[in-house]
Amino acid sequence: MKKNSSDFLSWAPAPPMGWNSWDCFATTVTEAQTKAQADFMADKLKTHGWQYIVVDIQWYEPDAENHAYRKNAVLTMDAFGRLLPAENRFPSAADGAGFKPLASYMHSRGLKFGVHVMRGIPKQAVEKNLPIYGTSFHAGDIADRVHVCPWNPDMYGVDMGKRGAQDYYDSVFAQFAEWDIDYVKVDDLSRPYFQNLPEIEAIRKAIDKTGRPMVLSLSPGATDIRAADHVTAHANLWRISDDFWDRWLALREQFHRLSQWNPHRLTGAWPDADMLPLGTLVLGERTTRFTEEEQVTLMTLWSIARSPLMHGGDMTKTDPFTLKLLTNDEVLAVNQKSAHNRPLFDHDGLIAWTATDPATGDTFLALFNTRDRVRLTPQNARQYTDNVSCEIATHAVIDINVRDGKKLFLIAEPATEADNFTPVVWNEPRLVMTDGSERPLTDQEWTSADAQWDSAAIKKDTAGNTIGLGAMATAVFEYALPAGAARFRATALVDAQGKPDTNARVHIFTIVGTDANEDTGPGLAIEVNLNELGELGKIGDLDDLAGHRPVHIRDLWTGEDLGEREGIFAPLVPYHGAKLYRLTKR
Repeated sequence: MKKNSSDFLSWAPAPPMGWNSWDCFATTVTEAQTKAQADFMADKLKTHGWQYIVVDIQWYEPDAENHAYRKNAVLTMDAFGRLLPAENRFPSAADGAGFKPLASYMHSRGLKFGVHVMRGIPKQAVEKNLPIYGTSFHAGDIADRVHVCPWNPDMYGVDMGKRGAQDYYDSVFAQFAEWDIDYVKVDDLSRPYFQNLPEIEAIRKAIDKTGRPMVLSLSPGATDIRAADHVTAHANLWRISDDFWDRWLALREQFHRLSQWNPHRLTGAWPDADMLPLGTLVLGERTTRFTEEEQVTLMTLWSIARSPLMHGGDMTKTDPFTLKLLTNDEVLAVNQKSAHNRPLFDHDGLIAWTATDPATGDTFLALFNTRDRVRLTPQNARQYTDNVSCEIATHAVIDINVRDGKKLFLIAEPATEADNFTPVVWNEPRLVMTDGSERPLTDQEWTSADAQWDSAAIKKDTAGNTIGLGAMATAVFEYALPAGAARFRATALVDAQGKPDTNARVHIFTIVGTDANEDTGPGLAIEVNLNELGELGKIGDLDDLAGHRPVHIRDLWTGEDLGEREGIFAPLVPYHGAKLYRLTKR
């Protein structure tokens, strides 16, 4: 039975809530581990709205090892080039059963089951020129050998201009429907969006043709915002950024992305800020690097902006703090049931969002302090060079006074909003001491380093000699300045050896943290004029607050009732922290 073109929106009436295996198990997750996650969700989280269990990439790779992909790995597939679960990892898939037994287990626990799949057709199927199910065509007839994934070696694209191409996608999703799959995450699809648009449309057609409601998630990001109308007509959720991990800079960047996508959110079509890297991650090697305040910020932002909530940690190792984050029903209700969500203001990193409760007319107010204790802004810099590139004339030559400093911050930010990865190097970074001697900064451990793809590293030449510090922008290195440091010197540039985009440009700036410019207090007060809130936000029944009627305020994270307030409301919000309130008109 073919569905109407917009019926799929009803399959995700609220942002999907679930768990995905990538952050904690990478490519290696097994049936036993998946069932263990499902059992935890069914026992501890299901009553709070969590329902999806999603097995991420390479469930068809028998020898998957970590977050990397083995070149020329032999994939498990059927005689028609359709991927099958590796039986050594998913034993219930034996005898052609596929994922149907595991899906049945999920359904028996009151949950839903999802899988990840890459755009395209396995290279292995093309090399063997396997037949396409139900047709006279073969894999070699439809393979697009040009538009292939740049980061995973398993697949060719599918040339939708070739006969048999739609039949192949139809056969893949028909098999998923036979397995009773509820959710499909298709990767290497939403970027570059317009290049992949024919395959996006083919996948939408294939799902609708099955007659089974399978929520469609597009990955990776960033999805091109110029495709907003198209993506809302074809997918239930789509990534607005590349992979999101537990890095403060990455979290800070999501504020802009969610604000940018906010006008394009529809019921059933959700801009996706990506998974929640909470709890135990990376094959059990570590726990989240987010502070507790940053974790509250993460959950508050995803909730007030109504992003899907896909937990990425090993749920069987859930700590009490993480469990509280995942089971706060008042906060989760903002994600699942609020309306008219929108950013209210961004006052130089002090940010507010609002939404309404359609059932009561109450207003939700989220406040975020995204500032750092030392302001990491160009205005606070002792050196600033814009539009730095590979060209010698643009290099940032740094020579600054650090005598009054306690901390040193080296910062590189992209000059334009783009999804390319720009490698930056600080050559010969060194401290000049008061006695005239020089100390290489690379001989000193940094206090912290935050960079795209965890790329911060000591940069070496081909002979293994240290030449400086390297990272992908956006990047921030923080160092403690030793006693006797007088100046800092370095030359910063876009690293041509890192093969950057030819138009790559970055802003380089250097900041010195001093007693005078570092705030050591508990946070900052963020002022909201309750008398103007309705007018500014144009929301709910608070439009008449200009009449100075008091409102009752409840803190949704602590459960504390703060009583009635009017006029200026200015709660203290910790650095990198957030507050979330319900405002009720009395």
